[in-house]
Amino acid sequence: MRGWRQSEIVEVLYFFYLAALTLVVVDRPRADIRVLVLALAVAASVSLLALAQARWHPLGFSIARDWWTLGLVLVAYRSLDWFAPAHYSIALERSWLRFDVVLLETWHVRLLIEKFGAFFSMYLETCYLLTSAAGCFALAVLYAAGKRHRANCFLLVYVLGTLLSYALIPFFPSRPPRVVFPTIATPEISTAVRTFNLLVLSKAGIHTGVWPSAHVSSTFAAAWGLFLCLPERKRFGWIFLVYAVSVAIATVYGRYHFVADALAGIGISLVALAAARLILGRPKLKTASETR
Repeated sequence: MRGWRQSEIVEVLYFFYLAALTLVVVDRPRADIRVLVLALAVAASVSLLALAQARWHPLGFSIARDWWTLGLVLVAYRSLDWFAPAHYSIALERSWLRFDVVLLETWHVRLLIEKFGAFFSMYLETCYLLTSAAGCFALAVLYAAGKRHRANCFLLVYVLGTLLSYALIPFFPSRPPRVVFPTIATPEISTAVRTFNLLVLSKAGIHTGVWPSAHVSSTFAAAWGLFLCLPERKRFGWIFLVYAVSVAIATVYGRYHFVADALAGIGISLVALAAARLILGRPKLKTASETR
């Protein structure tokens, strides 16, 4: 672990946590030795990049480590599918549905959204579509601001905000409301972006669980990360915060997640922010968060 960044340590620990989880969870036929092999491969890749940076090209491999850290988040997402249960119970989904019905139907939030027409619905669907790239956009903001040396600071918040959600999902096997309750509180407006989102989810989505929403926790974590690591340019944090709120609305309105999922995602992002500040140390932001 010599020369590893804090964000990389979190990722490697997460993958070994998944490997240990295979010994605990039941009714997960695909959670096997492959999870441990993946954890070892991830640790090896981090070590090799750190070694390459130290020995050959410090700047080039340092940049590569920034983006590889984000790439491992995608690997973490896909590996969750190994923890999909053989059988589902809809007890959790039934308990969560009542809040959705109250919000979307009783309080007429769905109708309020649709009063703005197809353009607003398309905007929400587009926000949802771009969630996987939120970390990339935020990291690019740091680069453009000339603060790439703070990449580890941002990545630590973002990785914690995403992987903490992933770590809980296997314990709450569930399916999205659009699948379990396809006729309840569904959007009346259909757009091309929504059709594309549904196609992507059918081909590349995971089937392990929906609580908490990592879509929400990761986008809020991106916003908190910019507030923490780019404090002199808070407008970028505010832009990402507006985007994160839009994603939270989109996940519920589009029936990709329950209200409970979105609220849990927001809570986890705040836990990630608190944990990152504890790890980095607020007074030491300029040095402890620098990217090696």
